[in-house]
This record gives sequence, structure tokens and C-alpha cells, in this order.
Amino acid sequence: QVQLVESGGGLVQAGGSLRLSCAASGRTFVSAVMGWFRQAPGKEREFVAAISRSGARTYYADSVKGRFTISRDNAENTGYLQMNGLKPEDTAVYYCAAGRGYLSDKEYDYWGQGTQVTVSS
Repeated sequence: QVQLVESGGGLVQAGGSLRLSCAASGRTFVSAVMGWFRQAPGKEREFVAAISRSGARTYYADSVKGRFTISRDNAENTGYLQMNGLKPEDTAVYYCAAGRGYLSDKEYDYWGQGTQVTVSS
């Protein structure tokens, strides 16, 4: 069992940065793939980034590649999403997730409650 709690969201101007954190409880975090997804109003939830269990492999949606960086600290049971060069279209509720796979939300078994990110133009 893994419980996830996101933090770090907020309001930022276009071009700014935010760092999201995902604090995990439970011993299985280190054995789980970690991902970030987001959902904007009126839109479906979409994949943002994922990182392998060891942190050696990372995956990004094309829309955030080069601007966002996913990382994890297994010793601290925490995952991160560094977001630079934010755009208004990045506005969404961001969720961290832990599970078995990478790109599909169906491959994730545990979800946080979400944190709001709002980017003003």
C-alpha cells in the first residue's frame, strides 16, 4: 500500500517555475514506477512525466519535454516535478501516481489528491 501527498502547487506568471513534491508513505514506493499526470478543466487527465524505480529512466509528454524534470529520492520516499518555463496551458490539477507502468494512467495503482497549478499570462 502506498499513500501519496502532493504539494508545491500555486499561482505563477508565465515563464515562471514551480517544484511539485510527492511524499509517499509505505515500503512499496521504492519498487514502484512514479508518474505525474494533470487534468485541466473540461479535459481528460493526461500523462506528464514518469520515472523508473531506480530513477535511471525518465519519460515526458512532448508538451513538457525540455521544460519539466521528474526526479525521485527513494531514501526520502519523495518524488519531484520541477517545472520551468511555465505556460498558461500548463494550468491544471497535477497528480502524482505510483504503479507498474509508465504512460497510461491504467498502469498506476495509487494516486495523490492533486495540487492546483495556475499559470497566468
